[in-house]
Amino acid sequence: MPVWIRCRYELSFDLPTSTPFVFTLRPRSGGHQWISRQDFQLSPQIIAEEYEDLFGNLCQRLVAPEGDFSLKSETLAQTVPYDDEHPDAGFIPAAALPASVMGFLAPSRYCESDCLGELAADITAGYQPGYSQAAAIVNWLRQNIDFQPGSSNTLVSALQVKERGFGVCRDMAHLGIALCRALSIPSRMVAGYLHGLNPMDMHAWFEIYVGNRWYTFDPTQTNLQGARLTIAYGRDAADVATFTQFGEHVIPTREFVSVEQFATQPD
Repeated sequence: MPVWIRCRYELSFDLPTSTPFVFTLRPRSGGHQWISRQDFQLSPQIIAEEYEDLFGNLCQRLVAPEGDFSLKSETLAQTVPYDDEHPDAGFIPAAALPASVMGFLAPSRYCESDCLGELAADITAGYQPGYSQAAAIVNWLRQNIDFQPGSSNTLVSALQVKERGFGVCRDMAHLGIALCRALSIPSRMVAGYLHGLNPMDMHAWFEIYVGNRWYTFDPTQTNLQGARLTIAYGRDAADVATFTQFGEHVIPTREFVSVEQFATQPD
């Protein structure tokens, strides 16, 4: 049965000068989610320009003034309380893939799949091509990469994650994506909310394209239980950042995330 979730995100800065930003904080209806209501507030009130990026994500572009600046985003959505699994979903050769999927086969800035072919082959030896290979990769990640929430605020690549042996959710997604692409399985980064995530924060996972559709994989969780709300898709974390600032880098003075779940639509 579908469930309702209310997702809140709040962000504050003390800016030394006026600063251009691009935010990606407004999810769209589609797939397993339907957006019932959204509220997007800026303080002070300024005009934001919204555009659609190369991956269909809604991006909000603005120039924040010097001084205190804050943003609040709240979304009420209907979604499902778990993601389905399909161990028999088969590998699709590149020649038969939809054109829209082809861009998720190539190496990207943080997913050096061209350097991980041997490891990917070793991990998946004996597994059926497709979903089962990705499941084997996720099991390997859970056993070999230590999930450490809050351990890094800097983007690192799949190769760096492999070498150091630990990372946050986006790091583990980077390595999972790169290993799947090394096997010619289209893979993409997903950013969004997950109900029950501990500690609560914005979350990242990945999807693979097998059996003529996308399937969810999350190396940081023991299963796919929990309502998710997708905000953005991309090749890696550079494409799905919650916010990107230009000019002098400023660390937020406050960041708050909450996800509530309801059996029926709340007021």
